[in-house]
Amino acid sequence: MMSDPTLERHFKGHRDTVTSVDFSCNMKQIATGSRDSCVMIWNMKPQMRAYRFDGHKEAVNCVQFSPSGHLVASASRDKTVRLWVPSMKADSTVFRAHTATVRSVNFSADGQALVTASDDKTIKVWTVHRQKFLFSLNQHINWVRCAKFSPDDRLIVSCSDDKTIKLWDKNSRECIHSFFEHAGFANYVDFHPSGTCIAAASTDHSVKVWDIRSHKMLQHYPVHSGVVNGLSFHPAGNFLITASSDSTMKILDLVEGKLLYTLHGHQGPVTCVAFSRTGEHFSSGGSDEQVMVWKSNFDCVERSDGVRLEQKSAASSVGHLPLSSHPSVLRSQTFESADVTNRKDSQTTARSQSFSHHSSHSRAAHSHAHRDPTTTSSSTQQNRSQSLPQPSHQDQARPPASDGRVPSGLTNTLEHIMGQLDILTQTVSILEQRLTLTEDKLKECLENQMEIGLHLQRKADA
Repeated sequence: MMSDPTLERHFKGHRDTVTSVDFSCNMKQIATGSRDSCVMIWNMKPQMRAYRFDGHKEAVNCVQFSPSGHLVASASRDKTVRLWVPSMKADSTVFRAHTATVRSVNFSADGQALVTASDDKTIKVWTVHRQKFLFSLNQHINWVRCAKFSPDDRLIVSCSDDKTIKLWDKNSRECIHSFFEHAGFANYVDFHPSGTCIAAASTDHSVKVWDIRSHKMLQHYPVHSGVVNGLSFHPAGNFLITASSDSTMKILDLVEGKLLYTLHGHQGPVTCVAFSRTGEHFSSGGSDEQVMVWKSNFDCVERSDGVRLEQKSAASSVGHLPLSSHPSVLRSQTFESADVTNRKDSQTTARSQSFSHHSSHSRAAHSHAHRDPTTTSSSTQQNRSQSLPQPSHQDQARPPASDGRVPSGLTNTLEHIMGQLDILTQTVSILEQRLTLTEDKLKECLENQMEIGLHLQRKADA
């Protein structure tokens, strides 16, 4: 059976609600943004201190590491986007991205482009290295909360307060489909790792999974009692974690179409959540100003039909998991967690067990009934029958470079070179900004000198 998730660490350093969280590709760092206007980089090694990056004038709404891990992008209420080198120096370049609050920023899979979403009702795409504006997507009629690239970078998905989720073709720059949210609007949206589906976190307290090819809703999870603020797919594509204002996180089994775990830990709304690049960990942030790091323990899953799934690596397991319905009647399982204690210790590394299994099937059933006696059981059956489609070969995530086709030494060397190029281009961009500032100051000094000269000449003539 799958082991329960465990709380590994929690960090305290922000002075207001944590709005966004993301892992670096090597799991050595976590980036967070907050309403305190700061970006923080937390080092997973206990002896290394965190970095606080000050630069934004107002709340930071979103942060994300570049695929190489050598840059961090941040979006802010101050209408700007910043690109940081996540080191002690905290160098950054800044560009005015929109005419209103920037809600989200997202790197393309190749690391060459950024997509931003804003309260000015637009989505914009930029080059990373020169922060050059490429094009804008303009069909939303209210604030745009989130925009994400598809895994193959061909599509963009966005969600807005206009109660639509729009799917865009990046090359033609046209909206190819609109999904409509009737009861509320989506706060957050993201692509399934296979690229065939999207999931939306809604203000109507539910999570919906849509097929982007048939445009049909595949699954509906009315599992929360508050607004759903964020979600994250496990890289293998078979689990989804959600964050809600009801102060809980939920782990959903997308293959079985059911709720697996309810996680407690934050005091107050959980505002953001993210799996690590391998899926071995996930992190959450909340209005309690805390950042929590959890061990997933999804390494080995034994399903109720006896199939044992060994997840050796996140990328290689995509497409090999049987994403299809199962005729067997599955026992509904829910695991509740105890509140996390020892909140004062901000650097705790104890693997504290924060869950207790329900002792019997009747207790699990009672737990479901307590949440929603009709909707939960029926939606579980519906989700099971409408399970995720198996991705085709074209839709599968790219295989990892270290799968035997390319020597691991060469892969590491190429990654190092890419990282150095990222830092070099970022440094050049910073130098360009400083040169521009110097030129402006020099021009200002020359103009002042000319004015003084004219003033002295007038005095002499008088």
